[in-house]
Amino acid sequence: MHKYTFILIFLISLFSTGDLYARNQYKFSKGTIVYRTPKRAAGQSDMVGFAAEPIERVRVGFIGLGMRGPGAVRRWANIEGTQVVALCDIERAGIEKSQKYLTAAGREPAAEYYGSEEAWKELCQRDDIDLVYIMTDWVNHVPMAIYAMEHGKHVAIEVPAAMTMEDIWRLIDTSERTRKHCIQLENCVYDFFELTTLNMAQQGLFGEILHVEGAYIHCLEEYWDKYYKNWRLLFNRDNRGDVYPTHGIGPICQVLNIHRGDRMKMLVAMDTKCVMGAKYWEDMKGEKVDNFQNGDQTTTLIRTENGKVIQLHHNVMTPRPYSRDYALVGTQGYATKYPIQGYLLGKQAQGEADIENLNTHRFVPDSIKKELMERYKHPIAVQIEEQARRVGGHGGMDYIMDYRLVYCLRNGLPLDMDVYDLAEWCCPIELSAVSIRHNSAPVAIPDFTRGAWNRVKGYRHAVKGFK
Repeated sequence: MHKYTFILIFLISLFSTGDLYARNQYKFSKGTIVYRTPKRAAGQSDMVGFAAEPIERVRVGFIGLGMRGPGAVRRWANIEGTQVVALCDIERAGIEKSQKYLTAAGREPAAEYYGSEEAWKELCQRDDIDLVYIMTDWVNHVPMAIYAMEHGKHVAIEVPAAMTMEDIWRLIDTSERTRKHCIQLENCVYDFFELTTLNMAQQGLFGEILHVEGAYIHCLEEYWDKYYKNWRLLFNRDNRGDVYPTHGIGPICQVLNIHRGDRMKMLVAMDTKCVMGAKYWEDMKGEKVDNFQNGDQTTTLIRTENGKVIQLHHNVMTPRPYSRDYALVGTQGYATKYPIQGYLLGKQAQGEADIENLNTHRFVPDSIKKELMERYKHPIAVQIEEQARRVGGHGGMDYIMDYRLVYCLRNGLPLDMDVYDLAEWCCPIELSAVSIRHNSAPVAIPDFTRGAWNRVKGYRHAVKGFK
């Protein structure tokens, strides 16, 4: 009798959690939530290491010219070998601002699409565009990206690219079927500290990396009303879990060689109750919401196939200093970016060992840190740091992101980030919510490559002449 009571309770909870695809997407197996991995269609193959034919001049169309859109147009107008062909948004203000950036850079005006909910389809249907660059609200990313790929375009999507497991698989399958790149525009992997520290890790300065930390901690109180029709706060109202993991997880996944010798295997998550989210909603809308879903802080732990651990935090609700955490714990050293940048390498005890003196293990002095960062400056930063800082975009990392995308497309190289990075960095959105809803139960993370996660040995940026 107890057995059947448990089953009944489980079924009731399954149908009441709000998990959109729970009934056919996952099951419990020995206490772990296991998602179904869709079978790859016949004749379809993976995109690991995929390189498209070189494109001499990358012709781009932009969809979504609100908060971040015009800045992207400005960056592209300053990248050699590109042409901004078309601009699309619901409203014309962002298009007008973008056109001014093109004019200032000596570029021709772009075609304009606006005023209609489906104007973006006309942009995707053009035969003179190679890449569609999508910067809309989160829930519109996937239908636009799929439509663009099905019309012969490569796709780059702002973060997060996909909010559900179903949509992640839709992007993977469309990319594999059409043989078109589908990447996520994760800029934080190109920040200067992260690039340099990645180079250090790849050269063995920290020994074997065992534990990594990432986060998105950014109180958005003063920004909520800047999002078109409050779409971001609305998403937080309706969804639990880490809904914005990519800035934190992207750089550390590159360090861990995820789907290039290791893979994320299992996740558990836990959140606090919601206090500030409901308050922001009431302050903005003048109405109380009793079931605001997103907790004020969410913590997620991920274990990899090779026994490494990833720790993620998400908090956009409470007053805290901005942080993406970014910490590497290795057998021979340690690196961290927030709240201060620092490295600790090997045995650095100052003076005689003294168990009572907790200051004997410290970061290397600033002079040595500066020397290390110069010696191990990433080759990409060496090449374009000056131009990146001049053009800007979060201090230059946005420019490097766009520059690298153009460089790889023009030279027919595998992109720095592929559709499986997109999948891995977005999957904590739904998986953390499902874990939390089931009392922080472990969730098995699918192998989005469907068997190819260990074929490439080690993450690296492709360079002309060395694919």
